Amino acid sequence: MTDPFGFLKVPRRPAPARPVDERLSDWDEVYAGQPRLPLVSEQAGRCMDCGIPFCHHGCPLGNLIPEWNAYAARADWRAAAERLHATNNFPEFTGRLCPAPCEDACVLTINADPVTIKNVEQAIADQIWARGYAAPQPPERLSGKTVAVIGSGPAGLAAAQQLTRIGHTVAVYERADRIGGLLRYGIPAFKMEKHHLNCRIEQMRAEGTKFRTGVDVGSDLDATELRRRHDAVVVAIGARGQRELPVPGRELDGIHQAMDYLTLANRVREGDYVSPPVTAEGKHVVIIGGGDTGSDCLGTVLRQGASSVVQLDINPEPGETRRDTEPWPIYPKVYRISHAHEEARGRKGADPRVFASATLRFEGDGAGHVRGLRLAKVEPVVRRPRPGTEQLIPADLVLLALGFYGPERGTGLMKQLGLTLDGRGNFARNSAFTAETVEQAEQAELTVPIRTDGIFIAGDAGRGQSLVVWAIAEGRSAAAATDRYLSGSTVLPAPIAPEDRPLAA
Repeated sequence: MTDPFGFLKVPRRPAPARPVDERLSDWDEVYAGQPRLPLVSEQAGRCMDCGIPFCHHGCPLGNLIPEWNAYAARADWRAAAERLHATNNFPEFTGRLCPAPCEDACVLTINADPVTIKNVEQAIADQIWARGYAAPQPPERLSGKTVAVIGSGPAGLAAAQQLTRIGHTVAVYERADRIGGLLRYGIPAFKMEKHHLNCRIEQMRAEGTKFRTGVDVGSDLDATELRRRHDAVVVAIGARGQRELPVPGRELDGIHQAMDYLTLANRVREGDYVSPPVTAEGKHVVIIGGGDTGSDCLGTVLRQGASSVVQLDINPEPGETRRDTEPWPIYPKVYRISHAHEEARGRKGADPRVFASATLRFEGDGAGHVRGLRLAKVEPVVRRPRPGTEQLIPADLVLLALGFYGPERGTGLMKQLGLTLDGRGNFARNSAFTAETVEQAEQAELTVPIRTDGIFIAGDAGRGQSLVVWAIAEGRSAAAATDRYLSGSTVLPAPIAPEDRPLAA
């Protein structure tokens, strides 16, 4: 354990990001080149070794946070790597992309500042690769069973790696031209440089996982035929159905879905374009949506040289502290500043967000291009426009970052595999079986049910739009369910069940 009084001696000090002006001049990660050691080891020493580590419950992966904090505090990076990899296939992804609900669940948060868990995780992940602790782990023997994984986002990759390592022959099918899903084309490089993704893919290749890019299952390849050729299929296509904004003027040129815009920007970084087909350079930009995707768009338009940028959020501005309805250890809705918001404030001196506002209509010029957006303040809860609050703001480029309604519907994949939708608009599925539920069933002398069709749904396709940690946890659980179907039993961990949700009051 660490010093049990470390949190009383050492104040919280997050790892510093690069200066705003410096990072706005390139596309490197905001922390690129910034020193973390020995700062991270000192911060890990603030972990108080509490009797019940609620940080475990804040993370669906069940990360063994106090354990790897203790090793990081002593700079024992090999042991820290082993403990981190015990529950997380891709800590270099989560350490960069997860908003760290574990920190809000830290016991210290009750009346003090939490441990910088996210910084510690990223530091350990970086040490894993720098010190060669990510050697491929090919299976000792093959099972003779084959599995097709459709989709190569974090859920699909996690499922594929777990199933490969247990001995099944796994092929991952991706409709895009590169592996990675939203990790590749939806996440800007300043949040996660793609060499992290490339290194993990090469590790998986060395373990035996096969990758098939440019294959749209359900269109290019009949899903029924794919199921016939494999012993099991894992569907991990994500929740790519993008929400629309049906207001007058939506048909005007210059209004784009956020994910389409981010994909084009990322393709420039991949070398597919010299310059982006859709750029914010010299334009008045309006981003509609206050979530992570909107923040990613904000950082991107700033780097492209937007003349101005406004981000609209229909929700009221959160307070600085937890509400009574969101007690610890729940992840609270409080006023947060992303790196992109920090960059916008550094350049313009003000938060680019306009809260409690809704778009009434778009206005265009004579050539059919958007030139303005008329908005109004909205009433809380009911979100009705308030009379007398209308205003027109300039807009040459509008990005719709309204989130996702679930997996794309009416596709060949959905029809050919006979997939249906649940009440939330996601692919319907039965319960996965964790080690706990299986043990309970066996103790009650019940037959442990397993799927009989060999089709398993993982990630956002079954859960709905969520966080990267939930996606990886989903992939690990789907792998355990698939292995149980193929082998009759499994030793693979299943950290969550389909009905599990984040902590809530």
